[in-house]
Amino acid sequence: MSTTRLFDQDAYLGEFEATVERSVCEGGMYRVLLDQTAFFPEGGGQLSDRGTLGGVKMTYAAQRGSEVVHYCERPLPVGAQVEAVLDWQARLDHMQQHAGEHILSHAVWKLFGANNIGFHMGERLVTIDLDKELTAAELEQAEDYANSQIWEDKPITVSYLPHTELSALVMRKKNEKLTGTLRIVTVADGDICTCCGTHPLRTGMIGLIRINRFDKHKDGIRVEFLCGRWALEDARRKNEYVWQAGRLLSMKPEGVPQGLRKLQEE
Repeated sequence: MSTTRLFDQDAYLGEFEATVERSVCEGGMYRVLLDQTAFFPEGGGQLSDRGTLGGVKMTYAAQRGSEVVHYCERPLPVGAQVEAVLDWQARLDHMQQHAGEHILSHAVWKLFGANNIGFHMGERLVTIDLDKELTAAELEQAEDYANSQIWEDKPITVSYLPHTELSALVMRKKNEKLTGTLRIVTVADGDICTCCGTHPLRTGMIGLIRINRFDKHKDGIRVEFLCGRWALEDARRKNEYVWQAGRLLSMKPEGVPQGLRKLQEE
């Protein structure tokens, strides 16, 4: 049995009805199988959706073969028709991070020939691994370019192509092992890549991409960044830290580094 993946058809579907096909207890949670779902299961670097099924809290969705399994706090009766509601804020947060990753990866590839060879999304932590080292100045240039793509509010589209047609596309990475019909996510006049994740319809919904730090990683670097609401709240929190330090040192925020150096010397 396979689960109909409604999120592939409409990434903005926040509520839907489904029939419970199976409900099994495992490790204190109930694994619920539906005939169709709009809950994205963790995969491709993107976090799982969460929400409610028939009023029952659903905390995690996972792909198991052709099925999407939902982990719930309580059992649901097999055969029941249930109303499902996504945690829309979580879905939007995840879409902002994932689409932002596409755009930032395209920026470093286009400007400096650096390839993204690893992507990880955690709660308030997003990283990409690049196969070559870049300087702080180069990453700042890539960050500026990526944000320009956001502010131009370009459309993001999803299409399906046979793997034999990939050679006609200008893509930053092509997985020659993929066969059959492939899902292609395209930013207008920008990034094109195969991807299973959910994305906003336009780049403007990402809001902002902010690189926080980078470190040496294998033969390249690991870049830590945040997008959208996560980037805004992170910047707001760090700004408050700087102001608090300034008040303790009795100086303006821009004087904090000098004040700390003086304290260190003393």
